[in-house]
Amino acid sequence: MIYDGDMKKRLKRMEGQIRGILRMMEEEQDCKDVVSQISAVRSAADKTIATIVAVNLENCILEEKEAGRDTSKMVKQAVELLVKSR
Repeated sequence: MIYDGDMKKRLKRMEGQIRGILRMMEEEQDCKDVVSQISAVRSAADKTIATIVAVNLENCILEEKEAGRDTSKMVKQAVELLVKSR
């Protein structure tokens, strides 16, 4: 699997958000604001997971079809990955 620049950029953005959340905690900012930012990071992580699984699934399905094999196993594995991530 090749992780493209967009996927890496998403993680770097989340890294920055996490640093910001830690700074907010150190500054003892309101818990609503902290929780809101943590929720934003969780949402970004979920979207990144979905993107990685989707891209991988697409590549695997193409490879399986080219080899003349059944793709249903790949779809099942992708769904299991998404379920585990929650």
